[in-house]
Amino acid sequence: MSLTGVVFRAGLRLGAALALVCATGVASAGGIAQLRQFVDAARSAQGEFEQTVFAASGRKPQRASGSFIFARPGKFRWTYDKPYAQVLVSDGDKLWSWDRDLNQVTVKRLGDALGSTPAAILAGDDAIERNFELAEAGSSDGLEWVHAKPKQADSSFESMRMGFAGGALKRMELKDNFGQTTLIEFRSLVAGARPDPAQFRFVPPPGADVIGD
Repeated sequence: MSLTGVVFRAGLRLGAALALVCATGVASAGGIAQLRQFVDAARSAQGEFEQTVFAASGRKPQRASGSFIFARPGKFRWTYDKPYAQVLVSDGDKLWSWDRDLNQVTVKRLGDALGSTPAAILAGDDAIERNFELAEAGSSDGLEWVHAKPKQADSSFESMRMGFAGGALKRMELKDNFGQTTLIEFRSLVAGARPDPAQFRFVPPPGADVIGD
């Protein structure tokens, strides 16, 4: 099971969470300016997401949905409700991935890997330009887009685009090293949420098969 800040099951992992940032004048700002404002201002957030994975082979897209909450730096809870139940939890040091159907838990240390994953944008340590090469990607679908390429050669994804409107991060589009494209759309955002610290702690359920650290 691979770490992407956001992690996929059967090619459907990710992991992120995100925040809504409102500031005077950001509606007309370019994508990079809105991204920087988002990272500077969004210390915590919660909301819902819909995720679609498009395979290079052209097979039928795989869809999933759920909810998230995060608190910088490095803490998040990403929950898949459909089509299967899965929970990803990070306490800033370790990442737990629980497959409820299999009752299997995978544990990994975040370490420096978080800096080159989509999770770095949502819940990382704010060092975006240290970890990514950023470029304006124009306007489309009513959004201002930023193209981000990981500087680390061993990143689990090839590139990412982020779409902003009015200071809010609306979409993420990720291309991984296997030719898959993952689209994440964010909804029902609440910026500045006050998450219960217990949301970022995970205790394996009774009888679970635990793999990793």
